[in-house]
Amino acid sequence: MSMLRKLAVAALLALLCLAQAAPALAHEERPVTFPDGSGTVPVYRTTGPELLVCKSDRADFERRVASFPAALKEQNLTLFERCQKDGFRHLQEAVDQVKGPGYTIKILPGLYQEEPSLPEPTGACANLQARWSSFGYQILSFEQQKQCPHNQNLVAILGIQDLQIEGTGASPLDVVVDAQYRKLNAIRADMTDGVYFRNFTAQRTTFNSLYILATDGFVIDRMLTRWNDEYGFLTFASDHGLYTDCESYGNGDSGIYPGSASDINAGRGHDVPRYAIEIRRCKSHHNMVGYSGTAGNSVWAHDNDFYDNMAGASMDSLFPDHPGLPQNHALFENNRIYDNNENYYRHVRDGTCAKPAGQRGYESGVVCPQIGVAPGTGILTAGGNHNIYRGNWVYGHDRTAFMLLWAPAFLRGEEALGKQADTSHDNFYGGNRLGVAPDGSVRPNATDVFWDGQGSRNCWDTRAATSPYVVPGCGGKAGELAGPGSHRVVGEPAKLAHSLVCAEYSVTERRLPAGCDWFGASGLARVEVQVTLGTSVLLGLLVALLWWRRLRGAGRLGTVSAALALAGLALDVPGAAYDHTLLPAAALLLTGAGLTGMGLALRRPYRFFGGATVVFGVLTLLDAVDKSLMLIPWLPLSPAWLRVLFAIVWVLWAVVRLAPRPPGSRTPEPVAAEAAA
Repeated sequence: MSMLRKLAVAALLALLCLAQAAPALAHEERPVTFPDGSGTVPVYRTTGPELLVCKSDRADFERRVASFPAALKEQNLTLFERCQKDGFRHLQEAVDQVKGPGYTIKILPGLYQEEPSLPEPTGACANLQARWSSFGYQILSFEQQKQCPHNQNLVAILGIQDLQIEGTGASPLDVVVDAQYRKLNAIRADMTDGVYFRNFTAQRTTFNSLYILATDGFVIDRMLTRWNDEYGFLTFASDHGLYTDCESYGNGDSGIYPGSASDINAGRGHDVPRYAIEIRRCKSHHNMVGYSGTAGNSVWAHDNDFYDNMAGASMDSLFPDHPGLPQNHALFENNRIYDNNENYYRHVRDGTCAKPAGQRGYESGVVCPQIGVAPGTGILTAGGNHNIYRGNWVYGHDRTAFMLLWAPAFLRGEEALGKQADTSHDNFYGGNRLGVAPDGSVRPNATDVFWDGQGSRNCWDTRAATSPYVVPGCGGKAGELAGPGSHRVVGEPAKLAHSLVCAEYSVTERRLPAGCDWFGASGLARVEVQVTLGTSVLLGLLVALLWWRRLRGAGRLGTVSAALALAGLALDVPGAAYDHTLLPAAALLLTGAGLTGMGLALRRPYRFFGGATVVFGVLTLLDAVDKSLMLIPWLPLSPAWLRVLFAIVWVLWAVVRLAPRPPGSRTPEPVAAEAAA
């Protein structure tokens, strides 16, 4: 990183550290390492040792299978007879009887609340020595999980290899594992290489329905998860994984979360040999986010439906203690991402989310958003590299189809200066079908791109509304640009201020930042509009005073120039609210032309201050070009930052120029006085 880039990052990092508290953690776990990658994706099997799980109420069972197809009904009735003789009444009991690799556990239709797992821990399990997370649970080691498997888990599968668990019903809803909001996880599969889950439902936890950790080889097949404080499916620090034909809804974070997927492609370009996790033909809806992944590395998501969430999908590098950061190498293709416009913050605002989990009404559609996210967004990337988004249908969003934001490394706990701008590079958004549904109906997004401007070699294949008004275009394949790219180490100042305010959201403290449009602010209530208004008023006052005291009698140039500058500053306020239009560029063009003219008029009485005003005007014009014609390449800082930094000097200088002199003092010649100063 060049010295100029380092200085730019250092300055902005200092501002960020002063303005932003450390973020809440999305997911806290014991320190884990990635699997060695020697495993494989397990294959569904129909042979091998078999254990049966069922309830003993025959009438209830017969009612549950009554509408099954004849062959499936007969099969389940036969299994029920066997299960009454040598089966188990609870899933955990069957898991505890697994003697080695290759077992299959079949769960017959019924409701499984795992009553033996529910009592509060006693004895040594009630006094484990472990760190407490910010969410109020202990972060236990694997050995402590083995010692006390039900402190946090309704069903604990620990260290078992090649285990297959499947429901025998006609749909996942025929077999339900229900934690009743009394456990952190409904099912925890920890260090369980080769685990296979199929055809049942897990629900109602204070964190995750199905949690797979530190596992090389897993399949989630025709599974349903719902109604959790955090995640439906959470897989973490795992490799050789497959989600297929799954569904998740009613989750306070995301339905599908492949966090810290094995970082097998770190250091590579866009061409990769394989992906760690594949997600296909899944539906995730009515969550905070359909899909999310801190350090969601090397994930291939295709042919899925993410809809009716607050945001369709997100990946990020924001939170510490996630191996594999910064996030890299996700491939999203041929997904349908649409109508993600839900706004569940009302449940935080009215106090619903402050109630115990079981009283919030998750089953009736309540969702309690755990972190701040922009409603109306298709795909959000908050600090990611070498991601490819292609061939997706993205439509019907009230905010934007794609959002790309900077995530400085200190947010994930890395303080090295050279790493602070190591995210938001080489992201390719090409060949997507935006604003139109697969049936051909027109379903526009409010904008197709929202980008804070930070990063290198990012590109978008769109000519629709974007913020900024122009973005780098994509070439024929991933990694290629259609023209010059940009290489900014920090985002635009107004968007940075916006991000800092929005990051102050807290569900536990019921804190919804007043100045952030994510939480309902509009018009002059938005922080970026307020900042622009304040800046315009200050600069407008100085421009007016300079004209009145120094330029009023200096001819037409000074008067016309001051009028142009004032008009531009006035137009800049609505421009801040509609930055996907040409309004910001038009405002900057008028302001820049006006300041340049004023500077030329001021050069005769005030040579150096007049020259500084010309420089201020030229920087403003350069910012107008950057926002309307093309992002100026090679600059580590956008012209907006150069303009803002120079404006501070100019404002102080203007105040000195306008200050009245003491009575009776001798007024030196202006040029001579400036030279002496």
